[in-house]
Amino acid sequence: MQNSALAATATSPGPGHGSSPDFASPGGTRAASRAGALDGPTSGLAPGFVQGNLAVLPAELAHDFLHFCQRNPKPCPLIAVSEAGNPRLHALGADLDIRTDIPRYRVWKDGELIDEPQDILKWWRGDLVAFVLGCSHSFEEALIEDGLAVRHIERRTTVPMYRTSIACVPAGPFSGPMVVSMRPFRPSDAIRAIQITTRFPAVHGAPVHIGLPSLIGIEDLGRPDFGEPVPVEDDELPVFWACGVTPQAVIRAAKLPFAITHAPGRMIVTDLRNSRLAAL
Repeated sequence: MQNSALAATATSPGPGHGSSPDFASPGGTRAASRAGALDGPTSGLAPGFVQGNLAVLPAELAHDFLHFCQRNPKPCPLIAVSEAGNPRLHALGADLDIRTDIPRYRVWKDGELIDEPQDILKWWRGDLVAFVLGCSHSFEEALIEDGLAVRHIERRTTVPMYRTSIACVPAGPFSGPMVVSMRPFRPSDAIRAIQITTRFPAVHGAPVHIGLPSLIGIEDLGRPDFGEPVPVEDDELPVFWACGVTPQAVIRAAKLPFAITHAPGRMIVTDLRNSRLAAL
C-alpha cells in the first residue's frame, strides 16, 4: 500500500471522456474511492469537509458498541449510525455508500485481520450496522489555517498512531486500550494546538497527553502501531490525541466474530462542513 495519497492516486476515466479525480470535493473523493482510483491516506483531501472513522458490526453487537462510544467520547466521538443492512447514510452524503466509498477497508474475524479490500461488497450482510466516528483530519485543517505545520501532511504520509496503556471504559464485550495519534510541535505551538482542538470535541477535542511517551505506555515513537513515523526534533514535544482507530484495537482485544473497519488513514469523506463541528 502506498504512503502518499497523491502517489496512490491514478486517473480514472469517466464515462465517455477522460478526467482526473476531483480530490477537492467530498463527492469527487468518494467517487475516486468507488472507482478504485484512490488507495492512499485521505488527510488533506476535500478540505473543509468532515472525514470519519468506520466501524461495522453485526446488529446484535450494535447496542453495546453504542454504549462503548458514549462511555469513551474522546476516542469514539459518534457522528452517525446506519440502519441494519442499509449501507447508505444520506445525512453524510446523498450518494454515500459505506461499502465502496473508503479507499481501503479492514475485515476482521475472531479478532484477526483477514482481508484489506478496496470495497466490502462481498462482505456486506443484511444484519450489519455502520458507525461513523469523528476524525482528527477535521481539526488538522483548523491547525493549518492558524499557521501550524502538521508534519505527516507535509510529508504526505499517514499520521502515526500508537496503542497506549490508557484503558477505555468497557461496555459489553468491548474493552481495551485507547489508541492515540501523534503530532510534534514546539512548546508554544503545542499550547496553541491545545487551544484550537479544544473547540472540536466532536472530533477528539484536546490532546490526552503531551511529552514523555513512556507515561502512556509508548516505548518507541519510531515504531507506531498504525500509520508511519515522523521525526520529532529536539525542540519539539510529541502531542497525543485520542484516535478513532481505537475500535480496531478493541475489536482485536474482544476477538469479535466479525467486524469491518477502515484502514488507518483512509477515511470516509462526508458532505458535512468542519465548521459545523466547532464548539462556540
